Amino acid sequence: MKRLNGMDAMLLYSETPNLHTHTLKIAVIDATEYDGDYSFEIFRRTIQRRLHLLDPLRYRLVDIPWKMHHPMWLENCEVDLDYHLRRVHVPNPGGRRQLDEVIGDIASTRLDRGRPLWEFHFAEGLADNRFALIGKVHHTLADGVASANLLARLMDLTGSEQDERDDYTTCAPPARAELLRTAGRDHVQNLAALPGLMRDAARGFARVRRRSREYGEQPDMAKMFKTPPTFLNHVVSPVRTFATASLALADVKDTAKHLGVTFNDIVLATAAGGLRELLLRYDGRADRPILASVPVATDKSMDRITGNEIGGLSVSLPVHIDDPLERVRLTSVAASRAKENYELMGPELQGRFMEYLPPSFAPPLFRWQSKRAAHNSIMNVAVSNVPGPRQRGHIGGAPVSEIYSIGILSSGSAFNMTVWSYVDQVDISILSDDQTFDDIHEATDAMIHGLVEIRAAAGLPAELSTVGTAMAPVEPTG
Repeated sequence: MKRLNGMDAMLLYSETPNLHTHTLKIAVIDATEYDGDYSFEIFRRTIQRRLHLLDPLRYRLVDIPWKMHHPMWLENCEVDLDYHLRRVHVPNPGGRRQLDEVIGDIASTRLDRGRPLWEFHFAEGLADNRFALIGKVHHTLADGVASANLLARLMDLTGSEQDERDDYTTCAPPARAELLRTAGRDHVQNLAALPGLMRDAARGFARVRRRSREYGEQPDMAKMFKTPPTFLNHVVSPVRTFATASLALADVKDTAKHLGVTFNDIVLATAAGGLRELLLRYDGRADRPILASVPVATDKSMDRITGNEIGGLSVSLPVHIDDPLERVRLTSVAASRAKENYELMGPELQGRFMEYLPPSFAPPLFRWQSKRAAHNSIMNVAVSNVPGPRQRGHIGGAPVSEIYSIGILSSGSAFNMTVWSYVDQVDISILSDDQTFDDIHEATDAMIHGLVEIRAAAGLPAELSTVGTAMAPVEPTG
């Protein structure tokens, strides 16, 4: 047994009928050169033989009597693979658009909290002898870093050892008295830690405020808690739409190197350019900078496969700037200052505060907010950048050609973009709801345009490299 930490609990409590808090991990499998017929049975056998390595997939939630504390994970539970592993068919012609629509449908339903909080859907019917593993895993189980490490355990990487077997240890649920005893003990520890937390918070706020005064007025930077209204910000519906695209990693890296900025700066500047295009199309204007929430891992250990050890940066995106190179410069400055504020405040401060969320009152408060929040004063959009495996992975003996990942939609914010680098490519995922875009692939198309704009302005070849290992791109409708 182990207690959910504060960030884990927040992601559990904040789930509502229209705001699901599961994440998606999609691995596209290319079975063109597979010796024999690749099938669901091969995939199922792989999961069964690796389940002892995938510890979080054997966790089940245990509530504390009278909601005295955050729930706990019962570890080493039995897993019903007939329930958790499912087959789904991608309709003709079996391309990227059809797969993305299937993924959106899967993302639109919540996970059953009475079972381990995950499902794997095996997608058949893709063109060119491709298959897709669509993993739906509750964010409470794992953040981006933990998910990447978990996926590495599922895949065979070049030079990795295979540790497969059919059995794993199981355990029985704890007694009610034991749950109450551990809850009481943990509360005593939290109360003892509270004065130190308040001191650290006061010092952090003072440091950030002092630094802000030193910088002075910044008209081209978005102000905290003053996000502008956009078509992306409204009461989010329960239905999810999903889109993907692939870029060559070299194109992004070369752009960053040429302009003397970081890889993450180019990802954020590309997002700024793409979002500017979308704002002009849907709102008819892009005259103010917007705020992006950018998750940051506080524990980047390669061995961590569960839990949420994350904080967040608030990065100003200069969508109001027409010049692509000035957008890059302002984005780089904004990202640097966001990181500085994050360090001044204390990287673990947000997670420490979450420990004190009240289990009885937090869920109904989040439900009330989710039904009414037509605007999010903290963020307009979410943008993540996760480094994935640098080696080509295999599942059941067939190579994984693409990996996509996406997080969650927040109250009043119907846009989440995650960039996952894998081997020599950059795989982009965008999640929204059915009330935001006429065609969700307009968003991925705009992101590609955003990178092309930057490269052309920098004097680099505007034509992007073809990613031969990826599915063909989607042309937006309309």
